[in-house]
Amino acid sequence: MGKTPGAVSRWACVAVAAMLVALAFQVTTLSALAGLMLASAVLVMGSIVAGIRMYRPWFARAWWLILLSVGLALAGNIIWATVLPSAVTSNAAAINIIYGVTYPILCFAVALLPNHGRPGAMRIGMIEGAIIACGTAVVWWMLFVDPTLADVGALDTHAYLLVEPFLDLVLLGLGVRLLLLSDSRSVSYWLVGASCAARLAADTAYLAYGSQAGFPTVVSIAGWVICNGLIAVAALHPSMDRTVALPEDGVNVGRHVANRIYSGTVVATPVLTGAFLLHEGVTNQLSSIDVVVPCLATAVTSALVVQRMRQLTRTAARRAADLEAALHKEAELRQELRFRSEHDPLTGLPGRSVLYDRLTHALGSGRPGALLLLDLDGFKDVNDRFGHALGDDLLVQAAARLRILIEKDLVARLHSDEFAVLLGDATAIDARSAADQVLSAMRRPLPVQGHELFATVSVGLRELEVGMMPADLVQDAYVALHAAKEAGRDQVVLFDQQLREKRLEAARTVERLRGAIERDELLVHYQPLVRLADERITGVEALIRWQPPGERMVPPDRFIGLAEDSGLIVPIGAWVLREACRVVAGWHREHGTVVSVNVSPRQLREPDFGVTVLDALRESGLPAAALILEITEGVLVDAGTVTEQAIGHLSMLRAHGVRVAVDDFGTGYSSLAYLRDLPIDNLKIDKAFMPAPGPPDQAARTLVKAIIDLASGLSLSTIAEGVETAEQVALLRELGCDRAQGYYYSRPVPAPDAAVLILQSAGAGSPQLGSR
Repeated sequence: MGKTPGAVSRWACVAVAAMLVALAFQVTTLSALAGLMLASAVLVMGSIVAGIRMYRPWFARAWWLILLSVGLALAGNIIWATVLPSAVTSNAAAINIIYGVTYPILCFAVALLPNHGRPGAMRIGMIEGAIIACGTAVVWWMLFVDPTLADVGALDTHAYLLVEPFLDLVLLGLGVRLLLLSDSRSVSYWLVGASCAARLAADTAYLAYGSQAGFPTVVSIAGWVICNGLIAVAALHPSMDRTVALPEDGVNVGRHVANRIYSGTVVATPVLTGAFLLHEGVTNQLSSIDVVVPCLATAVTSALVVQRMRQLTRTAARRAADLEAALHKEAELRQELRFRSEHDPLTGLPGRSVLYDRLTHALGSGRPGALLLLDLDGFKDVNDRFGHALGDDLLVQAAARLRILIEKDLVARLHSDEFAVLLGDATAIDARSAADQVLSAMRRPLPVQGHELFATVSVGLRELEVGMMPADLVQDAYVALHAAKEAGRDQVVLFDQQLREKRLEAARTVERLRGAIERDELLVHYQPLVRLADERITGVEALIRWQPPGERMVPPDRFIGLAEDSGLIVPIGAWVLREACRVVAGWHREHGTVVSVNVSPRQLREPDFGVTVLDALRESGLPAAALILEITEGVLVDAGTVTEQAIGHLSMLRAHGVRVAVDDFGTGYSSLAYLRDLPIDNLKIDKAFMPAPGPPDQAARTLVKAIIDLASGLSLSTIAEGVETAEQVALLRELGCDRAQGYYYSRPVPAPDAAVLILQSAGAGSPQLGSR
């Protein structure tokens, strides 16, 4: 891999500078000296132009000023070598004035080189650089100036020689400033600072040793060449275009070294001044100038140190204020974050963690109290019908009402539409009274986005008991809450041990039910569907049964609801569907029997429900027209994505020939508009509408007739459930009902018994079905 042009130019510059330094030790004539300085000036100017063109620094003005100062020095060399060669010795002061013009320009250029740009960094750097320069000035005066200009006459004669070294001291301070406040890894800045030191050494050597001889010493010549060479290399180094970022550990080697120099200068300046004055007094060489210059430098150093200390004090005060403000802001942020973590962002109520903390404190205090868990009844329906935005507003309104009602005690939101109320110092009577007040308050409508919505609540009440864990107490309250839901909602249930046992029994039932399919514990019984016109069996309803080995049969009402809540109804329902289709397929081929299978809302929420039904028909060979799916009204009437998905499933299946029946019609909703537009074929009249045995029930007769007439008008078939008497059969036949099922004809029976009933029905006009 080849070197970059910048690297080549840099190494070439180093080689040329080294060669010029070597030549500096061979110069013995003024013309040779002028030629050497001319070469070094050309080297510097070319390097600066090349560096600016290669790196294009955003602070190029400083380098252009350095170029200008070098150019003026070059002009002075030309004048010295050509125009005034014979007047050098007689007009040395004039020649030094020509060179002296370059120094202020060079000082201004170095001052323009950037630092990190921190607030006040320029002024801080100037002060610290000036302190170091003043300290250096004391040493410089004692070691070089005073011995050289020992008498006033010499000082008067050679005073002009002090101008350039004095400006070198200023330049040195500016160079030190770069190392104090800029990145110590910027090689270009190190080289610029070193060139300032080399220039001071060269001019001091000329003042001390060369001015009397009329020709610069080797030290002066080499120093001038080295100074130019360092600037040339600095201009070509890549770091000339920027300040390199500080290392991640924050260690700045240059700053560390400069701080040592700075601290040493502050301490050494007054010490050296005192030692110098003592020496001059002992040797009887003390003059007014010996007192004025060191003392003035020391005084200036002290004034600068005081100013720097004031800056440090202000900086410390500002940083302390910033730190205090930052700590205050951090404390506020922590408090806000803690509040957000402990409170519900929607309602502003405390969350579960706050409730558990308060419960821990309340249980530890030994005082009476109670926990109420509240759940909004039908909140899911609100979300499905009106959307989640309105549902959120409903929660906000419900939370506001609870906060107004429960002023002194804790109201928290646990999850979705679940709230908790922790009553302190409340007896059992007080807790029940508070729960009743909550029920009464939440029965009033809530204004939400122009709607008057009802949000009744179910409440689980649990009294506090010393020694209980908060989690166990909350779990008990949940048990009571679920009991309130199961009991019909909009009521309070007080926890007792029987509820816990019932809940544990339900949990055990669910666990046993999980393996019932694999253990072949599930059965399907069939109840005949009888055509009332001729009392022939036209179909059967498939009803699940659970028979654990060695135990009594588990009634459906003990496990169907649990299967629905736990989601087990999905695999169980799929198994019932496949089994019913398999069994009835043979009956259909021989007698045209159809089968009716109950489908839960949970099954209809499955995305592959339609595919499952079609697969069961294909595997069993049962025609689609021989299958009736029984659903509840709520599946079709509810709004939302779930209902749309269910309707989509049913519409697709009806397109394949499957029929749909609405089970328990008339017990769920008052709206009948869905009968006209939604995918249904049959209405099943709930047994609650059947006239009871005894005197004629005109109201029941009217309701049944209304349902049958409504179905007839919409071309829907009707099936009456729960038929138990001959009078009910006669009434249904009179009113025009199509089919019926119930204990009057037969209880649900196993498949072999159902096959016998179907065969008897097919072989006789009026079969003897079951027990009447």
